[in-house]
Amino acid sequence: MLRFIKENLTTIDGIEIYPLMSLLIFVVFFTGLFWWVFKANKNYLKEVENYPLNDDK
Repeated sequence: MLRFIKENLTTIDGIEIYPLMSLLIFVVFFTGLFWWVFKANKNYLKEVENYPLNDDK
């Protein structure tokens, strides 16, 4: 099955850019996410982590 897909994909011009773009998007997203987690205000994170436990509306 994979052989048929691979043969079809090799005939498309410019297809090699899509795996590179998806890897770049993945790396940028998770790098940004890790940066935000480490730089986030700790008081804000404490407040947000208690949201599910609060009964107040």
